[in-house]
Amino acid sequence: MIAEILAEAKDKMNKAVEATKEDFASVRTGRANPAMFQKVMVNYYGTPTPLSQLAGIQNPEARSLIITPYDKAALKDIEAALMAMPNLGASPNSDGNVIRINLPELTEERRKEYVKLTRDKAEHGRVSVRNIRRKIKEDLETLKKDGDAGEDEIDRAEKELESITKAHVDQIDDALKNKEAELLEV
Repeated sequence: MIAEILAEAKDKMNKAVEATKEDFASVRTGRANPAMFQKVMVNYYGTPTPLSQLAGIQNPEARSLIITPYDKAALKDIEAALMAMPNLGASPNSDGNVIRINLPELTEERRKEYVKLTRDKAEHGRVSVRNIRRKIKEDLETLKKDGDAGEDEIDRAEKELESITKAHVDQIDDALKNKEAELLEV
């Protein structure tokens, strides 16, 4: 029972770390990256739809992207969603068939803003890992209270839970260091 609870904790924490890394990918570096648009939702016939389901995104050059809608009728909706996107720093240009986005060179000030944004995303990731730890600790306490496990077993499980939590928080911190280095690289 305890092993299952700890396996569940590892699984959930792995997902939290992956979600944080995906959030990091949405923060723009000096290079244009299709992952920046992964979380963009387009109002497509009244339904919020991910951009990746409505269009192909190519990266022909270091600081430009071409978005080709699968349905030409969605072009205006995609353009509106891109205009509403915070922290883009560029305006999308449409020629009626595709949308081109040319990203400007990042300034020092903009890079620092992105580092701050990335640190905030990392903190959200760490908080979600800690929330998982808290929930699992409550589950372990319930086991102890119900008499399904002894106090020594619960103590060992809590120590293992702490080491699992530390390992996952360290993964987030490492990913943050890499992203900061990537952002500050000129």
